[in-house]
Amino acid sequence: MAYKGPERRSETMTVYCGGSWQGLISKLDYIQGMGFTAVWISPIVKQIDGVTKDGSSYHGYWASDIWSLNPSFGTADNLKGLSKALHDRGMYLMVDVVTNHMAYLGCRSCVNYQGLNPFSSQSYYHSSCTIKYDNQTSIETCWQGSDVISLPDLKTENEDVRKIWNDWVSKIVSTYSIDGLRVDSVKHVEKSFWPGFESAAGVYAIGEVFQGDPAYLAPYQSYISGLLDYASYYWTVNAFQSSSGNITALASGINILKAAAIDLSLYGSFLENHDQPRFAHKTSDIVLAKNAIAFTMLKDGIPIIYQGQEQHYAGSDTPYNREALWLSGYSTSSELYTWIKRLNQLRTYAISKDDSYLTYRAWPIYSDSHIIAMRKGSSNKQVVGVFTNVGASSSTTVTLSSSASGFSASQQITDVVSCDSFITDSGGSMTITLSGGLPRILYPTAVLSGSDICPPRSAPTPTVSTDSGASASTSSTASTSCTATAIPITFEALVNTSYGETVKLMGNTAALGSWNTANAVTLSASKYTSSDPLWYSSFDLAPGNVIIYKFIKVNSSGTVSWESDPNHIYTVPCAAATVSSTWRK
Repeated sequence: MAYKGPERRSETMTVYCGGSWQGLISKLDYIQGMGFTAVWISPIVKQIDGVTKDGSSYHGYWASDIWSLNPSFGTADNLKGLSKALHDRGMYLMVDVVTNHMAYLGCRSCVNYQGLNPFSSQSYYHSSCTIKYDNQTSIETCWQGSDVISLPDLKTENEDVRKIWNDWVSKIVSTYSIDGLRVDSVKHVEKSFWPGFESAAGVYAIGEVFQGDPAYLAPYQSYISGLLDYASYYWTVNAFQSSSGNITALASGINILKAAAIDLSLYGSFLENHDQPRFAHKTSDIVLAKNAIAFTMLKDGIPIIYQGQEQHYAGSDTPYNREALWLSGYSTSSELYTWIKRLNQLRTYAISKDDSYLTYRAWPIYSDSHIIAMRKGSSNKQVVGVFTNVGASSSTTVTLSSSASGFSASQQITDVVSCDSFITDSGGSMTITLSGGLPRILYPTAVLSGSDICPPRSAPTPTVSTDSGASASTSSTASTSCTATAIPITFEALVNTSYGETVKLMGNTAALGSWNTANAVTLSASKYTSSDPLWYSSFDLAPGNVIIYKFIKVNSSGTVSWESDPNHIYTVPCAAATVSSTWRK
């Protein structure tokens, strides 16, 4: 799990602002507190000097001397200190590197090559030309940049250039004890360059191939170990940026990428980076952000969080997506900081319990226009994530079959983000409500035993359940060690009604009218909307009692409509809980 560290900028957005490797050391508690095990930092080499209308070289992609460090970030001792500080915590250092080009402040036709070290002759470079992105040769040999900042394109196919790069990467990795590389502009360099470069580095390298087509992206893994998952990035953003997002394309895309990719466990999974508008720029709905973040962190690949994402930064295109992190105050209680922390906690735990978790290829087990459910992990240790794009103002319900989820009959399942519990029915299926648009991250309760994830509040573990689908009509009492005599239980149901109709709850106990429709409990519609037709009521029940019940509709003339069989069944737990259902047609 990697955290992309801050680029050093000021409020003017495109210049250095005094940040340093030493400053990063002082904030490792903040990063590790979210559960991250690696930090990805900007390129470390010396950059061109000066400020233009395109800004300064604060980002690290305009190199002038690869054998010197960027003094704006610190000294060699500072960088070694950062590496040591990370390793002392059991964390890793990943460094961004650029091999495609050098940089010159000025026009393409007036580059002074002698000022570039060690590639100080025009013979090291391709002739200047504008990239045609429908031509791979042009992509690899023509120049990025502009006439404001020229980016002379290196002849990486040249053996002398390759030797210099291989010597350089071997030296910096050993000198600064670097654990991994993020490689910029991979598609702009011929594929044959990468095996020798990564071999010389001797560490894992993940390449930026800025392309969303799996057919273009996936073949690069034959040449470099890892790839940033741009394919899933585009599908995920499009799926969750609004309630009209394309979930179908996301589900289809995941399957296409699975078929094309060599090893998805080595991909980098992300929702934001320094080249794309922030997700919060597309939607301010933090619930949609929670779904999108959870999806990217729990699918295949190495989760990568871009600094500021945990503070719900909302910048648009570059440079506005590169906000200084210190402006947030480094809150460790912000909603997304704690959200990411919980997801990392689960992922780490799932890996510890399942030797094949990382290599198990996640797959969509269910999808419709607003919901996608993903399974990752071996049977009885699987994580099943259920994600939706309905947003914070809506709720939705889904039934997962046993054949899809892998859960067995009458198995207790915990949603690890809410700590709600569910019990599957006699066929292993479960119906769950995503209240307020929040995702459910489901995990076998038994496997959580001994962890600090959703510890039991009392015995038995509180159960938030949909029905188990039986048709019995008598009550019984389950054995429990609970000392409470009454537990507040909230029953809620999604029921579409017409004007004048009321929804009521009736069942096998006196509190529910003892199956007498005249004594049924009237539910509240105070939260009802056309998109979220929620009816609910709360009252006290005795712990351990098995409640058998049904919802009914009563119109203005008193006519009663019953939902279809089977009855709902619920065992009252030992702590307050919510029971979610949907009207059975």
